[in-house]
Amino acid sequence: MNPSALFVRRPVMTTLVMTAILVFGVMAYLRLPVSDLPSVDFPTIEVSASLSGANPETMASSVATPLEKQFSTIAGLDSMTSISSLGSTRITLQFTLERNIDDAALDVQSAITTALRRLPDDMTSTPSFRKVNPADSPILYLSLSSPTMRLSDVNEYAENFMAQRISMVNGVAQVQVYGSQKYAVRIQLSPERLSAMELGVDEVAEAVRKGNVNLPVGTVAGPVREYIVRSSGKLMNAEDYKPLVVAWRKGAPVRLSDVADVFDSVEQTRRRNWYNGQPGMVLAIQRQPGTNTVEVVKAVRALLPSFQSQLPAAINLNVLYDRSESIKESIGDVQFTLLLTVGLVILVIFLFLRRLSATIIPSLALPMSVIGTFSVMYLYGFSLNNISLMALTLSVGFVVDDAIVMLENIVRHGEMGKSTLEAVMDGSKEIAFTIVSMTISLAAVFLPVLFMGGIVGRLFHEFAVTICASILISGLVSLTLTPMLCSLIIKPHNGETHHGKLFNLFERGFEGLRRFYARTLDWTLRHHRLTMLASILVLILTVVLFRAIPKGFLPTEDAGRLMVSTEAEQGVAFDIMKERQQQLMRIVANDPAVQNYMSVVGGGGPNRGGNSGRLMVDLKPRSERGPIEGVQQRLRAKLSQVPGIRAFVSNPPAIRIGGRSSKGQYQYTLQSPDTEVLFQAAADMEKRMQELPGIQDVSSDMEFDNPELAIDIDRDKASALGISAYQIEDALSTSFGNRKVSSIYAPTDTYDVIMELGPQYQSNPDALAMLSVRSANGKLVRLETLAKWGLGVGPLSVNHSGQLPSATISFNLPPGESLGSAVDAVSKLAAEVVPASVSTSFQGEAQAFQDSMRGLWVLLVMAILVIYMVLGVLYESFVHPLTILSGLPSAGVGALLTLMVFGQDLNIYGFVGIIMLIGIVKKNAIMMIDFAVEAQRGHGHGAAEAIREGALIRFRPIMMTTMAALMGTLPIALGLGAGAEARRPLGLAVVGGLLVSQLLTLYFTPVYYMYLDAAQQRLNRLFGRAGSHPSTD
Repeated sequence: MNPSALFVRRPVMTTLVMTAILVFGVMAYLRLPVSDLPSVDFPTIEVSASLSGANPETMASSVATPLEKQFSTIAGLDSMTSISSLGSTRITLQFTLERNIDDAALDVQSAITTALRRLPDDMTSTPSFRKVNPADSPILYLSLSSPTMRLSDVNEYAENFMAQRISMVNGVAQVQVYGSQKYAVRIQLSPERLSAMELGVDEVAEAVRKGNVNLPVGTVAGPVREYIVRSSGKLMNAEDYKPLVVAWRKGAPVRLSDVADVFDSVEQTRRRNWYNGQPGMVLAIQRQPGTNTVEVVKAVRALLPSFQSQLPAAINLNVLYDRSESIKESIGDVQFTLLLTVGLVILVIFLFLRRLSATIIPSLALPMSVIGTFSVMYLYGFSLNNISLMALTLSVGFVVDDAIVMLENIVRHGEMGKSTLEAVMDGSKEIAFTIVSMTISLAAVFLPVLFMGGIVGRLFHEFAVTICASILISGLVSLTLTPMLCSLIIKPHNGETHHGKLFNLFERGFEGLRRFYARTLDWTLRHHRLTMLASILVLILTVVLFRAIPKGFLPTEDAGRLMVSTEAEQGVAFDIMKERQQQLMRIVANDPAVQNYMSVVGGGGPNRGGNSGRLMVDLKPRSERGPIEGVQQRLRAKLSQVPGIRAFVSNPPAIRIGGRSSKGQYQYTLQSPDTEVLFQAAADMEKRMQELPGIQDVSSDMEFDNPELAIDIDRDKASALGISAYQIEDALSTSFGNRKVSSIYAPTDTYDVIMELGPQYQSNPDALAMLSVRSANGKLVRLETLAKWGLGVGPLSVNHSGQLPSATISFNLPPGESLGSAVDAVSKLAAEVVPASVSTSFQGEAQAFQDSMRGLWVLLVMAILVIYMVLGVLYESFVHPLTILSGLPSAGVGALLTLMVFGQDLNIYGFVGIIMLIGIVKKNAIMMIDFAVEAQRGHGHGAAEAIREGALIRFRPIMMTTMAALMGTLPIALGLGAGAEARRPLGLAVVGGLLVSQLLTLYFTPVYYMYLDAAQQRLNRLFGRAGSHPSTD
């Protein structure tokens, strides 16, 4: 049976089918979204709760713990972490990848409702939650800054004007305002004036609450008309609040301005934000999953001229960071690499065939396979991203293999003196089984990837489907279009063809190489025991190299952005922290590689403590600076010279994989119900980790030396005076807790009215003695008669992981260090330092690395097993698949050696390259063995004679396909263009594996064929089977 015969006889049908593939492929390409990576959705929900003025321990015990107990019952919950700091708790719930985020959100809402009755009664608002995707960072950052306007006014434009307009753009998921300075009325009480007027703090707060009302008062129904009743109970700004009567003394009103300073302010006074040194804020814009990043950013940026014209002249609007720029640059470079690869592969074909007409035939398989694959990508909802385009680029090197093999075999039959049609029919029939075997077995390599779970499976799902589609389409093209074109283009061989000098020179060189191969192959077959020993040594060397090579996870990329987390000592005064942050800002601003930066201090760090901050640094284009690693280390060295503050400089990964937000990229978590043992173990572990040579920027979220004022209430004395503990704590919360006592309802938003003591009293513990509360008999009682206080230390934040107290130690890697080595070093250290009662685990990317190493081993074994089964089915043999797979160790040696020589670790990309080699390398063996099996079956040749003849006859197509695959991968291995540093390990692994395996399998495969054929013959005699070789018809 000849599957190509129908298409050769019906060229019009074949042409129209191929045209349809091209047309639909082009249409699909124009509709594919553009992104940097495949869409990876981590079902994550973040719950936020606040209790103004509550210390971290109170927030952890009274807010975090009740909520965590309810959340722990939700199905599909993978991990739960919480951070409780001054007045706020943030709980992060990460679900398994299979869990539907919308269903999980309903369960979270139900759990919050159930937990409400166990939460403190004085919480001003119920806990809120939002769906987040830690793997999808904002695509655009816009900054609003002003050297003269109040930040509360700038915030109005940011939140109520720009954010609302941008959120309506198609494809925008949400707009967050970082560094928000929302308007608020601030009431700062004076204890002296309160004492003079005989007023307590709680009485003033109650008067303010009752003085600003917004109640529905109904309608007046007359005989003809109805009238809506509107009262004037609302107060809208500080000027409205100042004359508010809070009490009467001696027949005269006591107004709010008599006991407090009332002024327009902002909600958060202990936070500062800058853009390039000017006070401002940032709008972070996130896209909806599956949308075109480039188009969404383009649509948002189209609004900027309109915004500029409507904003006051004093407000500066700038683009801080545009992720689409790096995406366009990276995608453009990958597309250029794709075109370059196509050109190199066509050049290889021409050099071997040396005829333009013959070169055109297999070259047409390239656009057909690539463009046809776009239709499959569109049907599966994929995007044009670095992963899918890398798959297409790699496929270019071997999608022409089938067409080359088909063409070469038809030409060989033509050189036997056959007519064009006869050569096409006989040649296509003879090679059809070989092409089907190569195509199916190559595509089968990637089947296990489709069933992988976790982050690796999500990332490389598009890769596997894309490359499989390209391979299968190329097999279809080689069996249909290629023989049809041969019948129309290839001229019959008359034995008198004259060629130019270049042709003859190349032919003599190739024939010389072929004769050399024949002599060395004969020597190898004679010394088959020595060759078998060499192959065993190669297998051992593969294992040794795999154990020795450093292991990594996802390679770092140069996206032109750095993140700097900053931290000062616990309890540092806000003004001092602000001054130190500004010193860091000046260093960053003066670096020649920095284009823009945004800085936030006070609640800007992972724990949102007052001693932390962040800088987001946007770098200049690559052409105007050095590699990002050099910039990172230079800034790290300069920033470390500022006294009193630590700076942790990191290159944020392209995709963030779970884990707790921390100052370092990698996290190691310790958990124990015994907090004393936990904190001691964490402190010892942090100290010892700082001594490890392979890691840097070691830092812990365990901050328990924050200065605090501990107040001990004399409950008996308070009770005797008719004063409750609640009254005392309520007065303290109002005085020092930045407490919301009322709300202002404006047409566009709602604003807080905040009460506290004046700043001169908040900075002095002696102000406690000035506070008073009213007793049951109506007299004011000083707090100093009801309580004692003293200085101590306490936690800046309290952290939980899975409901247990936890401490997380974060770290970064120096240049050239591998994640695998760091994980091994930390694990070994933990076994020495951490007691058995404390459980430990890596989190985030480090945990994903551990899981992926186990998963990739399974993937490698499954890929080999699937290939073996497919080949066994095709050849109806248990033995021949082993012969075909005998070249895999040599490919592994080449890949691992190349990675080590070029200083690359074995990361996910490199591992995928090795898996690809399983499919590519076996092509050479298939071409040899197919011919040998046919020679034994049809002509009665012995095993040694048959495999020798097959190796020599197939030498030209083997060299052509190998060179085409090499040229197809070489541009990726060279690491040219934006984002190429991530793709390079894959290219190096394939190039190195091809070079070494090409040399060794030309000799190993024939020897294995001899040994295994003899073994099969013995098995056949043992079980009484007559036939030993399947038909390839």
